[in-house]
Amino acid sequence: MGENAMDKAKGKAKEMAGKATGNERMKSEGKVDQAKSDARKAADKTRDKAEGLRDSMRDDK
Repeated sequence: MGENAMDKAKGKAKEMAGKATGNERMKSEGKVDQAKSDARKAADKTRDKAEGLRDSMRDDK
């Protein structure tokens, strides 16, 4: 399991624990942790696409 997936799982667990205990702060922190994980995943995907584009534009012949 990748780092982003672990962070997302931790965020989901924190959100569920907050719901179960009625702790709105913990619930919100869990949602924020999940959003951060999603943002990192999107940034990684964008970086990978940019690197692929850069590599395809090189003239290594």
